Amino acid sequence: MKTIGLIGGMSWQSSIEYYRIINEAVADQLGGTHSAKSIMVSVDFAEIEQLQMAGKWNDLSQILISCARQLQVAGADFMLICTNTMHLLAEEVENSIQIPLLHIADAAGEGIQNVGIRTVGLLGTRFTMEKDFYKVRLNDKFGIRTIIPNKDEMEIIHDVIYNELVTGVINPASKGKYLEIMDGLVERGARGIVLGCTEIGLLVNQHDTSIPLFETLSIHAQAAVNMALS
Repeated sequence: MKTIGLIGGMSWQSSIEYYRIINEAVADQLGGTHSAKSIMVSVDFAEIEQLQMAGKWNDLSQILISCARQLQVAGADFMLICTNTMHLLAEEVENSIQIPLLHIADAAGEGIQNVGIRTVGLLGTRFTMEKDFYKVRLNDKFGIRTIIPNKDEMEIIHDVIYNELVTGVINPASKGKYLEIMDGLVERGARGIVLGCTEIGLLVNQHDTSIPLFETLSIHAQAAVNMALS
């Protein structure tokens, strides 16, 4: 079994889910008392959030690179960044280490491609929805077209993530707003929805809608287990 390296804490609410899903999947596949070999470096999300809001992506890059190097020195065979937004800096991280980075958009793209969907709606932080790093990767590597919410809807999604979900607040009214936005994306041509923030799955899941959902945290975690056991 390979050792999985995890950069967590963005937020710790979702990092817990990564750890749970990875270990449950290893136990399911290997049986008995098996669990995953893993190493996590966890950051203080308040510092990350402040730098994100200030647009200080160079400073954020240095933080991630430092975490990645810690994982490499500690013995990780490959690594994950346990958040969607910070994959904006994935290339810089990859170039700073000698172990593979399992990109969350690649895991999502494979999952979408496997069910034959070619157009998806994307929910996430404002950075993930507005910037091109996620949409372009899905298009260039997997031929998947991405539709994003309008500006007002993006603000709703972004605010719920940062003001509620990262602190563990689950608000039924916010779920209702998310489901309305998802329905609007389907009306515009989406055939599935990418939950492109690792906290969104705490609020909305497949039981809430008939629209196919691609919950990136679970997909990413399962891809890590597949890689660790390959």
